[in-house]
Amino acid sequence: TQEWPVFSQKHQFSFTLPWQRLGASLDGKQAFGDVALNYRYQLLGDGDAPVAISPRFSLLLPTGDEKTGYGRGATGYQVNLPVSFMLGEAFVGHFNAGATRTPQARNPLGDKATTQDVSLGQSLIWLAHPRFNVMLEYVHARNQAVAGPNQTETQTATYLSPGIRWAHNFASGLQIVPGLAVPIGVGASRGEKAIFLYLSF
Repeated sequence: TQEWPVFSQKHQFSFTLPWQRLGASLDGKQAFGDVALNYRYQLLGDGDAPVAISPRFSLLLPTGDEKTGYGRGATGYQVNLPVSFMLGEAFVGHFNAGATRTPQARNPLGDKATTQDVSLGQSLIWLAHPRFNVMLEYVHARNQAVAGPNQTETQTATYLSPGIRWAHNFASGLQIVPGLAVPIGVGASRGEKAIFLYLSF
């Protein structure tokens, strides 16, 4: 993902190029998924404000191959509403709600149907050190897949994810942030476990 200000910091444009290897793909190979073009507006606050709100609209282009499970086969539309808030000097909370609609999405067999996805997230970040954070995140997603002509099936996933992240600052101004988390399935996802690795430049 790359993000740039457009005329001012209030308006941000970004694109996301997802390079994936999915266990559920039909061929088990690595490939590009659907590219996202994003516009984000800083509605309230900034990185130093007690409360910050920055809604985002995304256009999802059908660049992935739906025949192998790497794309939706149609253009999708996504909205996200993230809200961040300070809880004293040592804690930060983040809330995120999102929805995606993909008219005439296709499955590997070529069947078409409109899919609608919803996601909710909440996290609590402990600023243990200026360059070290302890995190606890909750994520719930309800996604639809094309099951047949004009038919969809709904899948839900819920995870509670403890994790850490730390920053390396360089004299050039570059900051590298690695992170590690352990998503644990709850509710319908009970019994599922995973390792999540994160790296930001």
